[in-house]
Amino acid sequence: MSNLFIRCCLVFSLIGQVAAQGFEKLPVMPAYKGEIRRGADGRLLVVPESETRTSPPADKAQARASMVVGPRERITTITEAGKLARDGEVIEIRPGDYRGQPAVWSQNDLTIRGSGARPVMLADGKSAEGKAIWVVRGNNVQIENVEFRGARAAAGNGAGIRFERGSLVVRRCAFFDNENGILTANLPEMTLAVVDSEFGAAPRQSGNLKHLLYVGAIGRFTLTGSRFQQGYLGHLVKSRARENHVRYNLLVDGDDGRASYELEFPNGGIAYVVGNVIGQSAGTDNTVLISYGAEGQRWVENGLYMAHNTLLNDAYTGDLLKVWSERFPGGVDVWAINNLASGHGDFHPPAQGRYEGNRTVSRNELIDYGGIALRLTSHSPLRGEVRVPGDARGIDLSPTAEFVFPAGSRAIRLTSSLAPGAFQ
Repeated sequence: MSNLFIRCCLVFSLIGQVAAQGFEKLPVMPAYKGEIRRGADGRLLVVPESETRTSPPADKAQARASMVVGPRERITTITEAGKLARDGEVIEIRPGDYRGQPAVWSQNDLTIRGSGARPVMLADGKSAEGKAIWVVRGNNVQIENVEFRGARAAAGNGAGIRFERGSLVVRRCAFFDNENGILTANLPEMTLAVVDSEFGAAPRQSGNLKHLLYVGAIGRFTLTGSRFQQGYLGHLVKSRARENHVRYNLLVDGDDGRASYELEFPNGGIAYVVGNVIGQSAGTDNTVLISYGAEGQRWVENGLYMAHNTLLNDAYTGDLLKVWSERFPGGVDVWAINNLASGHGDFHPPAQGRYEGNRTVSRNELIDYGGIALRLTSHSPLRGEVRVPGDARGIDLSPTAEFVFPAGSRAIRLTSSLAPGAFQ
């Protein structure tokens, strides 16, 4: 082995040792603490590791808030939040009472949610644009876990939420003492879904009728797992929508309620009414529970498909269902299948359609659920007495869930002992 080769090996060895020693002396990489990002308001935010290293949530309703509103937050009022919000914002409202803070939400892809105990929007004599506590006219808006109280307007139709454009989902919210809980515009491209929410305590004053939920001539309306009570002269639910899906709700006015119709479709349209409890009080202002077509035809396609509802009537007389078929020149298809009625009133067979499996029982044949006699006993002879209702226009009329108190629904499994009414 030559001296030159040996010297070269020694040089490379020394270089390697120096390099290794140099790397060992480099500063240790600092622990990852998070990131600095720019918030929706333009300010820099420190985002901790626990939030930056989580994968994006599948449901936007569970996404991290990009704006927080509350008495001790940088943004303290709802009115200010409505002005500052941008498209795609996720707004979280801290618990508490927010008095006289109306807002207009015109942004798209908004999620507005109450955190913890439900924050309460108190009108306190103020309204947005003279219409409502909140005016919503953005596309793809979700509102969750917020309460609205005391809405009034000079025209007598003040609303908790005035929905004017786009699509809106209202989930786990509450509306009390408003001239209208929710009131919508009349654009056929609009859609509204109300889920697991509560409506009640209509103001007892003269003037315009006070509807707990008033849906205009929009394209699609969905109502699920929600409770309505204590109406006054107006209706519990009124919908002019082209297509309606009303499932697993409790529309029972209560002992001191004085609502007119409990459920009304004044201009027809397609209506699927499945698995609801619908009941009027002895002091009702109108002895019809469900009304269809009273103001005449508006839509090209019309049909009422009622299955597995429980109908309660505490008035001395009345009609459980009234269809104004003479106001539909081309006729209207009405199905009434496997409904359970208790109390006074008639359930007239429709002029055209299906009428089968409907039963009547006395109140003492029902057991208490949530303070109301609603359910058949487990040994009722009516269990197993009805058949599966089938599909209407491709929509299954079988009950796959049932209402739960105070508001919501739970999935159920159907058995061979299918019973009439809303509870299996």
